[in-house]
Amino acid sequence: MTDAAFAARLPDMRALLISSAFVAAFALSAPAVAAPTSLLPTEPEVAQPSSRLAPLAADSAWTPRFAAAAEELATALRSRDEAQWAPLLGGQWLSAADRERVKDLLSDRRSPFVPALFSDGLGQRAILGWNAPASLSADERAAIEGGQEAEALVCWSAGSGKEAWPATALEADNRPGTPYACARIAYSIRGDRPTWRAFIEQRKPA
Repeated sequence: MTDAAFAARLPDMRALLISSAFVAAFALSAPAVAAPTSLLPTEPEVAQPSSRLAPLAADSAWTPRFAAAAEELATALRSRDEAQWAPLLGGQWLSAADRERVKDLLSDRRSPFVPALFSDGLGQRAILGWNAPASLSADERAAIEGGQEAEALVCWSAGSGKEAWPATALEADNRPGTPYACARIAYSIRGDRPTWRAFIEQRKPA
C-alpha cells in the first residue's frame, strides 16, 4: 500500500480503535491528577454514519484492561461517593455541572443507572467496541490492535442476559427509560504508566 493510500484510510482506523476482532482493554487504575488526553478529533469533521458496535474480542490484548476498568468504575458509581467516582471521570477537570449531572444520574429513579447498578439482582455487563470495515488489511488491523490508545463502551443492565445492547454509540446516551446505562472509557498505554478516564454522556432533550 502506498503512503497516500494508507493516509487516506487513517480516519477509518482512528474511528475503529476497538472492534470485534481487536478491541480495547481496561486500565489498571485512573490517576486523579493526570491531565486527560482526548482521543477524539479536535477539528470538525463531515458527519459519518454511526459505526456499529460489537462485543470486544475475548482474545484481544485490550479486553482484560477494559474489564478491570469497568469493574473499578462500577464499584465507584455504586458507592455514590463523589470522592470515589469523580477521579475516574476526570478529577479536577470534571466541571461542577458535570458533577451534578452524574449525581442526578445516580439518584434519579428515571435514570437508567439506578436499575442497572442498584438492583438486587446480579445484573449484566457488556463491553463494546466498533466494528472494523472489511476493507482493512491484515497489517492495518494489526496496527490498531497494537496501538497505544483505545476506546470502548461499557454498559450495565438489570436484565437477565437477553437484553439488547446499544447498536451504535448514539444509542448509549443514558436517556430516561433506556434499559441499559453506559460509559465510554478512553485508555492509553503511553508513558510510564497506563491511564484511563471514563466519560458518562447524556443526550440533551430535543
